[in-house]
Amino acid sequence: MSTVLVIAGSDSSGGAGLTRDVRTLTRLEARALCAITAVTAQSDASFGAVHVLPPELVRAQIAAAFATARIDAIKIGMLATAATVQAVAASLPAKGPPIVLDPVLVSTSGGELLDRGGREALRTLLLPRATVLTPNIPEAAALLGAACARGEQELLHQAAALRALGAAAVLLKGGHAEEPEATDLLLSGDAKPRWLRAPRIGVVRRGTGCALSAAIAAGLGAGLDLAAACMRAKQHVTQLLQQAD
Repeated sequence: MSTVLVIAGSDSSGGAGLTRDVRTLTRLEARALCAITAVTAQSDASFGAVHVLPPELVRAQIAAAFATARIDAIKIGMLATAATVQAVAASLPAKGPPIVLDPVLVSTSGGELLDRGGREALRTLLLPRATVLTPNIPEAAALLGAACARGEQELLHQAAALRALGAAAVLLKGGHAEEPEATDLLLSGDAKPRWLRAPRIGVVRRGTGCALSAAIAAGLGAGLDLAAACMRAKQHVTQLLQQAD
């Protein structure tokens, strides 16, 4: 059983965030250790409030996790503020396990989950350390200060631009596109672009991005290569969308 450290915020509805991460890891037979960055009050329909934990407490949780067990992969989700981004970056070992960075910027239910200063800190401090960055189309555009990509050529251009900022690989998720297939683009340094396709399911469900990034971390922690981990994670999310859970 691989062990994944999840650094993320909680979601009181259970649909996204830390809860979704842990449920995903459990289903994929991985052990979850957790460092909570913020507590949110939200439902599927609305965003109520957020309380950001002190950066020193985030650092203490990460240190305790590393003291507890060997960590095989790290998944980073909601970070909320620049101070939290800085605390996480300072807490991670220089040569550590693979890092899946999910740039959670805005909740599906409407709340801001990473402020402007946090976005800049994420670009400069964490993105260059990511084994794989997993933005959706709006998140990729926001990180680049660009319009949302349309079509495969624009997706390729934005994925390459994100890699140029330092990420070893980018999985640009196509769930927000309008094509009949849900197509994700995996771009890494020494491989041709890989298009991961699945039938588009007419269901909107919160937490699919959390589930995808956690599933990738589970795969990497278990020794899968990046492409295999991403393909297995996409299959997991497809199944999630087909189910009521």
